[in-house]
Amino acid sequence: MNFIKFTKKGIYCIPGKFYLDPWYPVDYAIISHGHADHARWGNKHYLCHNDSKAILKHRIGQDISIESMGYNEPKTINGVKVSFYPAGHIIGSAQIRLEYKGYVIVFSGDYKTQPDFLTVPFEPVKCNEFITESTFGLPIYKWKSELELQNELQNWVLQNQQNNRTSVFIGYSLGKAQRIMKLVEGVDDIFVHSAINNLNNAISNSGINIPDTTLITSDFNKKEIQNKIVILPPALLGSKMLKRIPNAATAICSGWMHIRGNRRWKGVDAGFAVSDHADWDGLLEAVKATEAEKVYVTHGSQAVFSKYLNEIGIEAHELKTEYGEDELAKQDTLKTETV
Repeated sequence: MNFIKFTKKGIYCIPGKFYLDPWYPVDYAIISHGHADHARWGNKHYLCHNDSKAILKHRIGQDISIESMGYNEPKTINGVKVSFYPAGHIIGSAQIRLEYKGYVIVFSGDYKTQPDFLTVPFEPVKCNEFITESTFGLPIYKWKSELELQNELQNWVLQNQQNNRTSVFIGYSLGKAQRIMKLVEGVDDIFVHSAINNLNNAISNSGINIPDTTLITSDFNKKEIQNKIVILPPALLGSKMLKRIPNAATAICSGWMHIRGNRRWKGVDAGFAVSDHADWDGLLEAVKATEAEKVYVTHGSQAVFSKYLNEIGIEAHELKTEYGEDELAKQDTLKTETV
């Protein structure tokens, strides 16, 4: 049974009369998480996980029509049973499970199978059809454990302090920034840009505990942040604010750092492979755990990953969407205040 349709506006559930993470305005949008390439402005009504509600209202508008529910709390929409399951991507991220007349389709959105210190861990969901991302769908991608990353980042900060340098981490304002905060928590004071601070406030107001941080303004006192920790969004690379930070040592936190390092981001001192997406093994683990009869592969290395799935006996098809990490970087740049 095929009760979803891939349209110009996005993934459409025919009997349910709603869309999953649509990229153009629709009447009813079910949203997997708060990143700008999945949660867009202009929809008449939104449904998301409880922990994403404040994030969507902050990013899209306080007056949007929105409802939310927890994980594994089913809601029936026009005969389609809809429920959310943890995706492990960022705070509030969810896989969207659809069941209609006994047939189950799961849209994973973005996900990460490796647990971290902040998000609810990924939970595999058995289904007939599975829609998976493939951002890092190449065998070369294999992430370190969260404990290893914690040691790496904290040791880098301590080394910088010995050299009288201020540690500046670059990461997306939603998801990556909060994860970096958790990885370096307890080492020293953490200062964040307003784009990150505003999201931190929205997240905290939802009752989610995240590390304490201090807002860094454009007229910050250099002595106050000397040898401390600063987190900035990608748009601030090369900015006047970054140049004013005393003896700054700058590090990019991204899955792309696994192979590209400083070749991708010139002028930085370090790169850490901190990714909120599944690596190659994680993608395979997730797909196999669903026991799906058919898999659709979206943004990333669709061709390679779908080809491999077919070779190991799992029917897979490439699916073109408007999701993707590069697009997210552009959106994050546009959303960030210029300083």
